[in-house]
Amino acid sequence: ADKVSTDKISTDKISTDKVLADKVLADKVSTDKVSTDKENNFLIEKIKIQEEQIRDLKEQRRNGKEQLDIKDSQIAQMQNLLDQQQRLALQDKKLLEEYKSEINELKSLKMPQEDKKENQSQEEVQTIKKQMEALNDKIKGQEQLNNQVSKKWYQF
Repeated sequence: ADKVSTDKISTDKISTDKVLADKVLADKVSTDKVSTDKENNFLIEKIKIQEEQIRDLKEQRRNGKEQLDIKDSQIAQMQNLLDQQQRLALQDKKLLEEYKSEINELKSLKMPQEDKKENQSQEEVQTIKKQMEALNDKIKGQEQLNNQVSKKWYQF
C-alpha cells in the first residue's frame, strides 16, 4: 500500500510538474511572443527609418549630380570666355605692334625731311649771308665811290 501511495504521489507530482512546466512554457512562449512582437516592431521602425535615409541620400545624390552638371556647364562657358579674351588680347597686341611700326615708319619718313629742311635752311641761311656780305661789300664799294666822287667834286 505504501508503494501504491508512493506511485500515486509520484504520478501526481509528475502530472503537477508537467502542468507547471506547460504553464511555464506557455508563459515563456507568450512572453517570447510579446518580446518578439516588440523586436519585430522595433526592426520594422528601424527599416522604415533606413528607407527614409536611403531616399534622402538618393535625393541628395540626384541634387548633387544636377549641381555638378550645372558647374560643368559653367566651367565650359568660362573656358570659352577665357579663350575669347585671350584671342582678343592677341589681336590687340598685334594691332599695337602694327601701330608702333606705322609710327616708326612715319617718324623715319619725317626725320629725313626735317634733316633736309634743316640742311636746306642752313644752306639758305649761308646763301643769304653770302648775299648780304656781297651787298654789304657793294654798299661799301658804293660808299667809297661816292666818297671819292664827292672828293673829286670838291676839287673842282
